[in-house]
Amino acid sequence: MIALLISLLISAGCSFACVTNNLGKGAAISCGITVFIVTIVLIGFLIRKRTEKINKELQEIMLAGQKRISHKVNQFQNKPGGNPTMMQRQIEKDQMELVKSALDFTVKLEPIKKWNLLMGRQIATMRLQFLYQLKEFEQVDEILAKKGLFSGPMLMEPLAVGMKMARQYKNKDIAAAAKTFKRRIKWFRGDRGTLLYGIMSWIYVKNSEADKACELLLKGKESTGNMVLARNWEALANDKVKSFSNSGLGEEWYGLYLENPPTPKAKRVRGNAKGGRRF
Repeated sequence: MIALLISLLISAGCSFACVTNNLGKGAAISCGITVFIVTIVLIGFLIRKRTEKINKELQEIMLAGQKRISHKVNQFQNKPGGNPTMMQRQIEKDQMELVKSALDFTVKLEPIKKWNLLMGRQIATMRLQFLYQLKEFEQVDEILAKKGLFSGPMLMEPLAVGMKMARQYKNKDIAAAAKTFKRRIKWFRGDRGTLLYGIMSWIYVKNSEADKACELLLKGKESTGNMVLARNWEALANDKVKSFSNSGLGEEWYGLYLENPPTPKAKRVRGNAKGGRRF
């Protein structure tokens, strides 16, 4: 908004200068339009560079944190006799601390909202994902309830839509989850729709509507070509509901907290021919 006002003011000033210097109305209009375009493009460029710099800093924080966590996991897996439950708790604690620092970091993007009309939506989407990871579901529901926040389907990411569907399911509103799915899935072509098909089919299965899940997965596997969806469709088509599993969707699936991921296991200790130990 500020960028637009500044551009208009500078443009008007240049046009007025042309008129006062008797350069004619045509020159004044041409000068005003040119200056307006140049000014708004320049301001947009500077804002974009500033945004990219902040986003890069955030990415570096997340990558450094993930490397530290991965290092801890590798140490645990190569250490015999470790306690898997204790290690998982430590990993979860480290992950939550990392996400909390990322959430706090988004404050740096706030000043840009005055310059970029879409920045408010982008910040809200980022905070939605971080708050979801922190299991601050009351705040998540508050963000999702804001009218207009997700009014532009083209701006949505599949994970954010998946979070909304998961919260609707947790709030016992399966009809709303199905409505969200139908409204949003058309915007995600190919494998970008895999997660949403996985969530909605899982909801149907949990609601004892395996027939609906099977019908949905038939469309999903043809649309996305995803093998997880294909295997789940085959399981339901053969009345093997217990074989249905979204574990193949990986971290995105488990990040919705609809199911718990498997506990990491320490490597077994084996004795060698000399009576020593190897891992």
